[in-house]
Amino acid sequence: DPVLVLSTSDAGVDAGERSVLPGAEPAKRPTLLLDTLDVSAYANVPLTDSDRIAPLRAGNTAYVLYTSGSTGRPKGVAVTHEAIVNQVAWFTEKFDLTDFDIVLWKTPATFDASVWELFVALWVGAPLVVAEPEGHRDPAYLSALIDEQSVTVVQFVPAMLPVFIAEIPVGGYGALRAVFTGGEALGGEVAQRMRDAVPGVEVHNLYGPTEATVQLSS
Repeated sequence: DPVLVLSTSDAGVDAGERSVLPGAEPAKRPTLLLDTLDVSAYANVPLTDSDRIAPLRAGNTAYVLYTSGSTGRPKGVAVTHEAIVNQVAWFTEKFDLTDFDIVLWKTPATFDASVWELFVALWVGAPLVVAEPEGHRDPAYLSALIDEQSVTVVQFVPAMLPVFIAEIPVGGYGALRAVFTGGEALGGEVAQRMRDAVPGVEVHNLYGPTEATVQLSS
């Protein structure tokens, strides 16, 4: 059961206020506002086990995401540090991501596919372009953003891909080199339309349940 709520001052919560989590039982929990936190008294050096209330190990939980799976009932999936490190290491090596890439982070953080968008950029030291809230629903906005920011790596669910393709400018983009899809079946005709719209782009169809830490190549 959560013992602390992490928030920011623009969320309308006062520092130290006792907050109630949406949809939870009416138990109140303390709130910590991250953007007003004073960390000036702490040294800018890597943390060690002596700084923590308990040792941090590879088998510890890194995050929890909820998925309905095949039951229709949400269930929390706890993913370990070693699992997400393995996923990111595999992804960057498999698809040759480097600090020359520019990654678009547009997937909501409640969806497991957002994990690689965030961490692969940090892993290789690549620039990360963060889409505006709800921007993932607007193909015209995404197309303009990819063009303006010279994005090289992006992902879409297959159902969104045909709508996005309709917004691609004639001749494609100057930088986009790889498009990833997952979560649904990707038809060969849609994949070819993507390749035709952006000459030279790679289209990768990935799949994997949350329990397998995001996805695998298919």
